[in-house]
Amino acid sequence: MTVPLPTDTTRWRCALCGNLTRFDVTRTSKVVEYVHLDLAGESNIEEREVVSENIESVRCRWCNAVDQVELVDRPGAGS
Repeated sequence: MTVPLPTDTTRWRCALCGNLTRFDVTRTSKVVEYVHLDLAGESNIEEREVVSENIESVRCRWCNAVDQVELVDRPGAGS
């Protein structure tokens, strides 16, 4: 089950235990990075652009539920 990312007006909530703050997120990302190598060969990523991203699963850290995470409204989001 794909769970959408939270927005400015929504957040994740575990429907089983009520957790709002701790989740393990498995995602697949396609990124373009500008990598700068110094003369010693050490790399530093100076720019990163996310081309696409897919959330594969969101697991509640409190109760380990995978299929119970849902989007709910943030308090005061409608104000």
